[in-house]
Amino acid sequence: MKAGSSPSFAAEGNVLVVGGGLVGASLAIALDAAGCRVTLVEAAAPRANAQPSYDERNLALARATVNGLDAIGVWPLAVAQATPIRHIHVSRAGEFGSARLDAARHGVDALGWTLPARELGAALLRRLDGCRRLRRLAPASLTGLEKFDGGWRAQIQTPEGTEHIDAALLVGADGTDSFVRAQLGIEADVHDYRQTLFVSTVTPERDHANRAWERFSDEGPIAMLPLGERRCGLVLTVDADTAVEVASLNDADFIALAQRRFGWRLGRLSRPGKRHPYVIKRVAARNLVASRAVLVGNAAQTVHPIGAQGFNLGLRDALTLAELIAGRDDPGAQDLLEHYAARRAPDREGTMAMSHDLVRFACMPQPLLAPLRSLALLAYDRVPPLQQLLARRGMGFRGEPPRAVLERTP
Repeated sequence: MKAGSSPSFAAEGNVLVVGGGLVGASLAIALDAAGCRVTLVEAAAPRANAQPSYDERNLALARATVNGLDAIGVWPLAVAQATPIRHIHVSRAGEFGSARLDAARHGVDALGWTLPARELGAALLRRLDGCRRLRRLAPASLTGLEKFDGGWRAQIQTPEGTEHIDAALLVGADGTDSFVRAQLGIEADVHDYRQTLFVSTVTPERDHANRAWERFSDEGPIAMLPLGERRCGLVLTVDADTAVEVASLNDADFIALAQRRFGWRLGRLSRPGKRHPYVIKRVAARNLVASRAVLVGNAAQTVHPIGAQGFNLGLRDALTLAELIAGRDDPGAQDLLEHYAARRAPDREGTMAMSHDLVRFACMPQPLLAPLRSLALLAYDRVPPLQQLLARRGMGFRGEPPRAVLERTP
């Protein structure tokens, strides 16, 4: 980053969003709907199969997330590919406690939905095509930033050459290894879990009945997510030291590993799909905002995938920011950014602490912890106030969420 004098023309309320993944695209759509002038810069070509975040993961979308996607016109384009989650079962291998959530018990038709990331990405691209004020540059990359009194001048490299864009607000939505975050000089705390996540699909012998399963063990968590056509999305965590070995397993040995880790509640597992590994680390930016700049999504915080909180948390970032900007002449005003950071703090810090502490507590190989873990799960299963708290947080209602996700709050 370098400082410079004011350019010859003002930023005039422009918002520059760097990163067109799931969160960045959602933010651009929300800002466009709010009447803002937005430029979206994305390194990948505008195709679902070209965007790295529109990948083979099966996303577990919280109820609040679906409300938010519906509010910005994305959910109607994706719902046909989604599967409702009506029940959730949480347990630990070899221990007696478990916690169960039931949608009907909490007065809703679903606690959340599962949706392939590629399908959500395709819906976002279709919705972006309908934006009226949005300017999209893709493929394009941010190569430099220059600060001036009223905003930022960004140097953008496109296939046609170099372009300079002035913005009153710069938004870093460019992922875990955020270039924007680095250019702003915002440091991040990194924790390597020494784990690798494998995502795949399997066919269980028994009907999943729209139930999602989260199961813990000394080896790490494993999850089963309900999908269409009686399939399940498999999320298997292994130690980093064994990741290469697991990746090289043939289908029979891989399914045997998954069966051993998950158990037999769904009967025999078969027909594993293609495996995709992801290295797991926690990255937390020490600040969410800088002068006329803000971080959202994985650029602000990358959390352990346990509990499937990553995109859900990032979308709440995006929708809160869009809500605060709507109707403001200056989207980069310092009071606005400070309000954003303060409002996001309880949700962000609570969700990050929950995912970090849960993986440590639930997977720690300490026999003396077993009774405490089981009693905690039983309390969440049997004590109504704790059950309600678990359900509401699981559905994405934490802190002061954006109004868009509350439109159909149970």
